Amino acid sequence: MILYPAIDLKDGKAVRLLRGEMEKATVFNDDPAAQARDFVAAGCQWLHLVDLNGAFAGQPVNAAAVEAILSQTQVPAQLGGGIRDMATIGAWLDKGLARVILGTVAVENPALVREAARAFPGKVAVGIDARNGKVATKGWAEETNVDATDLARSFEDAGVAAIIYTDINRDGAMQGPNVEATADLARAVSIPVIASGGVSSLADLIALRDCGVALDGAISGRALYDGALDLGEALRTLAA
Repeated sequence: MILYPAIDLKDGKAVRLLRGEMEKATVFNDDPAAQARDFVAAGCQWLHLVDLNGAFAGQPVNAAAVEAILSQTQVPAQLGGGIRDMATIGAWLDKGLARVILGTVAVENPALVREAARAFPGKVAVGIDARNGKVATKGWAEETNVDATDLARSFEDAGVAAIIYTDINRDGAMQGPNVEATADLARAVSIPVIASGGVSSLADLIALRDCGVALDGAISGRALYDGALDLGEALRTLAA
């Protein structure tokens, strides 16, 4: 199971939100590229990047910070937030991103997800962000009546590389991931599932690894910045 250190970008800085609320942002590093280098130095195999401003704006906002990270690190990176058309997808992949994450458009324009997955095999993931089992879009600001599992199943034949499942109520709260809901989703689909939201300790990672269904990975952010989770130790544990 891959551990994806998260770098959430707001106004050019690396931040963490509490349950997706932009006004509850804590700045952890004024230099996101330096943060990325630190994660890579600790041994991570991937980076998980989120353009928080972009998620609300519907277009890339923190492009300079993302490009700096890509130019200064050698591990693959995936990015979500404000990616809502083929031109933006292609532009990011041309700049060296290994994978784009499509969230809002997965609900509003699923045909675009399918088109992108065909055009860029292995480079398109679907981000499913759920609050109480229902999908939220536009930076988690808009609630829908779409069931998270139903949305995941709808892309079974689309060729997407992964589903990134975030329990919004757990995100940034340091209360542990929703292991049961994540495992249930992973059982419901054949697409690889990456867990996100609330991963705050080594025990959380072990619980996800041993949840009874193989997960592709887990994303952690605040715990790595707060020191509650040591990246090197976590990577060694997952590799054992």
